Amino acid sequence: MKRIKAMMLATVFATGTATTAFAADPIRIAINEWTGQHISAHIAGSLLKEMGHEVEYVTAGAVPQFAAIASGDLHLQPEVWSNNVGEIYPKAVESGDIDVIGDLGLQPSEGWFYPPYMAEKCPGLPAYEALYDCAQAFAAADTFPKGRLITYPADWGTRSKDLVEALDIPFQPVAGGSEGAMVAEMKSAIAAEQPMIMMFWQPHWIFADIDLDLVEWDKATADCESGPGQKRGDACGFAQATIKKIVSGDFEETYPDAYAALDNMRLSNDIQNALIKKIDDEGVPVEEAVAEWMGANESTWKGWMSGDSMGSMSIMEQIEDLKASISKLETMLAQ
Repeated sequence: MKRIKAMMLATVFATGTATTAFAADPIRIAINEWTGQHISAHIAGSLLKEMGHEVEYVTAGAVPQFAAIASGDLHLQPEVWSNNVGEIYPKAVESGDIDVIGDLGLQPSEGWFYPPYMAEKCPGLPAYEALYDCAQAFAAADTFPKGRLITYPADWGTRSKDLVEALDIPFQPVAGGSEGAMVAEMKSAIAAEQPMIMMFWQPHWIFADIDLDLVEWDKATADCESGPGQKRGDACGFAQATIKKIVSGDFEETYPDAYAALDNMRLSNDIQNALIKKIDDEGVPVEEAVAEWMGANESTWKGWMSGDSMGSMSIMEQIEDLKASISKLETMLAQ
């Protein structure tokens, strides 16, 4: 009932390039540690500013932020990865202190990536079973006859190493030095068409620069464990995250127009990859990159503000339609 009423009210304010805010307090948006989240947060903030809201960006840890959102000290986090939420988040969602608006639209993937030319040297890819027969195609002098698998830096965990051991894949895991070192090694290997397979993730700017393919497993499950529980012929590889938009529990009632627009907001991997490249690879400040994107994609974010169902109606027509809808709803509830 609360969501229906808020969305109906929001349509009155969702035409044109700006709207009247329901509350004078600024909307406080969480800023986390990675560039992609900065992009999502600043696009959301730019959208809300276009609607007439005041916005504040607040640096917050990826896990500690949930207590602040549940208490209302922070209002919005547009990019929550389901594999990094801690214990407070699910309890706050269940209690209603955190409201999950829905998917942001990003399609995250994490696993073993390789350049397309390796498929010619290892027939059977992208299936992981191919790695048993062509490990030498990925070998280096210090790993031969085993293939060389570049994994996350040592302090990021041992998921790839655990998976190699569990499935007895004939590869030698080699820890990357850092994200920057991994990217440099990837680009160098691809430029020379040398063997390369690496644990990596996207969205990431490198995917706007080069083509990479992803090793596939027997199945995909949200609770996949990369450790000793997996077996050859029944392997799930790595857990894949979902990415949600969340707000404080009273956000919809306090900022109904903002809530409706954020509900419509969607970003794709291509959008974020291109913007991450501008920021991380080309040195463009996040505010400048997002402002450029907003200027070039006005029809997209205006669509988030107006929605599809009432965008062509005048304000007076929307008000009359809203009155009729509320009257019908009240009649239904009274029965």
